[in-house]
Amino acid sequence: MRRKSRRPVSPLPQRNGVDPVHLRLPIEGPWETVRAYLVERLAVVGAARVDAALAGREIVGEAGPVAPDEPFTPGAHLWFYRDLPDEVRVPFDLAVLYRDEHLVVVDKPHFLATTPRGKHVVETALSRLRHGLDLPALSPAHRLDRLTAGLALFVVRPAERGAYQTLFRDRLVRKEYEAVAPYDPELSLPRTVRSHIVKERGVIAAREVDAPPNSESRIDLLERRDGLGRYRLRPLSGRTHQLRLHMSGLGVPILGDPVYPVVLPEPAADDFRRPLQLLASVVEFTDPVTGREHRFESRRTLTAWTAPDRWAAGADPEGLAPGAADS
Repeated sequence: MRRKSRRPVSPLPQRNGVDPVHLRLPIEGPWETVRAYLVERLAVVGAARVDAALAGREIVGEAGPVAPDEPFTPGAHLWFYRDLPDEVRVPFDLAVLYRDEHLVVVDKPHFLATTPRGKHVVETALSRLRHGLDLPALSPAHRLDRLTAGLALFVVRPAERGAYQTLFRDRLVRKEYEAVAPYDPELSLPRTVRSHIVKERGVIAAREVDAPPNSESRIDLLERRDGLGRYRLRPLSGRTHQLRLHMSGLGVPILGDPVYPVVLPEPAADDFRRPLQLLASVVEFTDPVTGREHRFESRRTLTAWTAPDRWAAGADPEGLAPGAADS
């Protein structure tokens, strides 16, 4: 079996915690120059942008900047910085709860994406942490939805990432969430919800279909008042939007959910008034590298429960309990 060659180290450093784009030229093809290949490969940005990048020495290979007329070399490696989208800064702090030589555990605010994706590149927890903690090799152990607040784990050493990801894949992490949703006296709780969830690429909402279950959630009511309930949610599987979909299916959709039970128009990028009232509150696991028993608890709160007047007014949506350390 032919061994996969190791990617060379990038000659370009990260910018604001974001890696440069890496391309490897095909082993064979009809292109006479690197430019010809890039114009075809990067058709979405256009030939003019490729020419400007080459003229500005923005595209580099292992030997340095690529010349506009540089011949096509099969298998050569290239790096360049992508043109980043305009992003509105998420105006909430990212709290670091724990850090050692293996792990960084954070208390993520609502609206901040976990990792670069789509319209969110610099305004992500990963980019902020890489830049702020000077940990360019930091990587996520799992993903927490952008609209969900609470605990997220990142791995310091690339060689150890697989061990931590396996914990989540094999359901060896005990996770608890809190949610605020309408109270229904006819809904019998606690209960376990099982269903088959389908999430199609390019479709924002997941859906449940009549098929053998592939998702399971334990739902408890912790307390109730004024027509609302504070719920504890324990996912026993990890499907996209699982908890949001299960709560909506029970007739008690989580407050602030723009997708379930119906998809609402996307708010303005700088509208942070109505965060999804879902919080990743507890994570417990045995560290696969050190063998330590870990239990982490979020210090954030759900405003619709702790400050319902502020929630109703759409003001100051982020709740962070006193004593939390912000990065």
